[in-house]
Amino acid sequence: MQIQVHTDDNIQGGDSLARWISDETTAKLSRFRDHVTRVEVFLTDIDAGKSGAQDKRCRVEARPAGRQPLTVTADGDKVAAAFTGAIDKLVRALDTDMGRLKDKNGRDTIRAAEE
Repeated sequence: MQIQVHTDDNIQGGDSLARWISDETTAKLSRFRDHVTRVEVFLTDIDAGKSGAQDKRCRVEARPAGRQPLTVTADGDKVAAAFTGAIDKLVRALDTDMGRLKDKNGRDTIRAAEE
């Protein structure tokens, strides 16, 4: 699973922030590692450097193999809060998306059939 981190000019942290995000993403998405090929994390400061409530935004896009990409967004007071909220949403979205590939008895469904 490839992980890419993108930040705007108002987000500080550099390599240490990218390493932390990569480690957290790998840990949280470990059970999906065989299904997700790439994860992109986009961090932005909505107020462009001014302080304010909920002014950090994190958008995470996951690309499951052979499926449509999933995108989630979360806002927070700090970059860590926004990222944690977004990655938790992504785990739930992947659970839902991957759950559709199996029926209630764990068998493949017609949704997983190759077209």
